[in-house]
Amino acid sequence: MAQGKPKKTYFGTDGIRGRAGEGKLSKETIAKLGLAIGRYLQRTRPGSRVVIGRDTRRSCLWIEDLLMTGLISHGIHVKRLGVLPTAATSYLTLAEGASLGMMVTASHNPAHDNGIKFFGPDGGKFGDATQKEIETLLETDFDMPFELVTGDIVDDIAARKAYLDTVVSSVPAKADFSNLSVVLDCANGAGYETAPAIMRRLGVKSVVVMGDQPDGHNINKNCGSTHPDGLSEAVRVNKADIGIALDGDADRLIMCDENGDVINGDQSMAALTLSWREDGILAKPALVATVMSNLGLERLMKAKGLDLIRTKVGDRHVAKVLKEKGYNLGGEQSGHMLMPDFLPTGDGMLAAIQVLSVLVRSGKPASQALQLFDPVPQLLVNVRYEGVSPLERGDIKDAIKQAEEEFGDTGRLLIRASGTEPVIRIMTEGDDPDQVKMIADRLAAKIGS
Repeated sequence: MAQGKPKKTYFGTDGIRGRAGEGKLSKETIAKLGLAIGRYLQRTRPGSRVVIGRDTRRSCLWIEDLLMTGLISHGIHVKRLGVLPTAATSYLTLAEGASLGMMVTASHNPAHDNGIKFFGPDGGKFGDATQKEIETLLETDFDMPFELVTGDIVDDIAARKAYLDTVVSSVPAKADFSNLSVVLDCANGAGYETAPAIMRRLGVKSVVVMGDQPDGHNINKNCGSTHPDGLSEAVRVNKADIGIALDGDADRLIMCDENGDVINGDQSMAALTLSWREDGILAKPALVATVMSNLGLERLMKAKGLDLIRTKVGDRHVAKVLKEKGYNLGGEQSGHMLMPDFLPTGDGMLAAIQVLSVLVRSGKPASQALQLFDPVPQLLVNVRYEGVSPLERGDIKDAIKQAEEEFGDTGRLLIRASGTEPVIRIMTEGDDPDQVKMIADRLAAKIGS
């Protein structure tokens, strides 16, 4: 029996992402995607409402237009939210009673990339089953006739007020920000208006804002959570108490203390976990994080009588465990933090507010209140490949097994294929920095050969 063409995979670890105008993000494919989602909703929830938000990339405009054309041709009603954070789109999917939410963004990627994140009626990320249904429909011949039932498009940028109210209302009653000085880097992205607005509503004494002049091309360019050097320098120059950096769609948070030293997601989650337990709002004595979180965080949690529950990489995996097991705090070392008591997905400014609350209530400088453990030396190496993943090779599997045996109980090894590009990501971690580097270099050379 002859085999058909292998089915294309469109969805990665967090929706669809790639180079705008090419491949999965070509205009033809985006047009088909709009039709596929429209057909899916027409079959499952006729007359559905969809909300769409976007970041500041120039390509967001034509991607949004093509998606909406496909949706309304199947009778779907679309509410266009404009530029706002991913978490706001997620929250408004739930608040507006929509069947689907879409955020046009490539998050922390450069401006030439773009993508789409998807949310279900509960505001949570799409599950694998729904993604597979849409991928199947994408292979459909859309030249075939279908009944045209026209929906409509409504612009509603005022809807963001509900998101702002929810974030600001999360502040603990005893948190006073009136003596706090902050540097805020908006990454020229989706939070460039909402993030400063939140700071103003909190009554922060002094806010120096960076990365709030998007031009369609400068999102994440030498700014934001992936380029914190500018933030660190600005904190030192302005003698600020703390720095806050978002990424392009404002769902990620990286901070720096008063000395300009970076506070990553692991340190922020540690401070929040201990604070929430003290306040009696930690649902269970545990923090949910991914396999990327530092061994130092795991050791701190254990020393404090708390568990660190690890998941696969990706905030949707963290969200799944939170929901299924009843935990209420989790996140990633990269700065995604999830607090389902407040919002259905991670939000940089919600996380920032919670961390700032820990800081002002502690009465200590950020270097003491928010840097709670010494991280174990960790090294990340990316190896690009062509064709089939090298992780399928027997000699690579043997090399990985040997490295794991060398680390024993004093370190960790994580090797995985990227969900968005042909890259193998190698993470080595251990008490001996020389061993950490030696093993990472050896594996990178082997995988790249």
